[in-house]
Amino acid sequence: MSRIGFIGLGNMGLPMAQNLLKAGHQVEGVDINPDAVAKLKAAGGTTIDMAGVAAARADVVITMLPAGSHVRDVYLSPGGIVESANPGTLLIDCSTIDVTSAREVAKAAEARGLMMLDAPVSGGVGGATAGTLTFMVGGPAQAFARAEHILQQMGKTIVHAGGAGNGQAAKICNNMILGISMIAVSEAFVLAEQLGLEHQKLFDIASKSSGQCWAMTSYCPVPGPVPTSPANRDYAAGFTAAMMLKDLKLSQDAAKAAGAVTEMGANAANIYSRYVDSGEGSRDFSGIIRFVRG
Repeated sequence: MSRIGFIGLGNMGLPMAQNLLKAGHQVEGVDINPDAVAKLKAAGGTTIDMAGVAAARADVVITMLPAGSHVRDVYLSPGGIVESANPGTLLIDCSTIDVTSAREVAKAAEARGLMMLDAPVSGGVGGATAGTLTFMVGGPAQAFARAEHILQQMGKTIVHAGGAGNGQAAKICNNMILGISMIAVSEAFVLAEQLGLEHQKLFDIASKSSGQCWAMTSYCPVPGPVPTSPANRDYAAGFTAAMMLKDLKLSQDAAKAAGAVTEMGANAANIYSRYVDSGEGSRDFSGIIRFVRG
């Protein structure tokens, strides 16, 4: 079993850390939220105030942070993870951030003799709690081989996507598909409403036809057809509209940097931006159907 420093005990990070405790690892957590720290302690973990101190004592450091600026600060600042960790320490960043930041941090870690992976996740809070997350992992094969069994204790599907930053690339491409498809499914249901076609009838047909997609069959944006979807809970968030917008913006930043044309992705980012600006950022992203109805 490993001694793991876990930095970032938010909605995703805390249940991930708790699953590592259940697997028998020693987990030392860092977070500015005292409630999250208390919950980790209650689950059998220990806590400390400084990420650098946790890194100096850990075999493995895992981070789950909101944005690239937070990741760069925690890893690269004086006294941060890269400076404090012992050579050979395995670093795993599970945040969803821009590809450039992921590669910058990985380069700095490698220069210090550290093994670094970017490993963003898909599956939401439910997946984090159940230990069924999908990890999209970028970094050296040697680091992936060492990390895989640890990631398996937090997730169900672990995919090595290639070199540094490729995990982030996979995540933003996946979520661009999801953002676009949720808008398309929402528009179809709104059109069906206006044409007098019942939600269940459209679902029964499209879910078994060429319109089938995850946004429809697992996360249907109207109440009824998929009982577990947020539409049945007034769009209480599993994955917020604000987080979807963040990922869509990351996809567009990456497209611009790479010289790629992603018109549908750009349109989806614009639509979600207007939805979030309307005050619905904390709702589940599938609530975009309410904005589509207008």
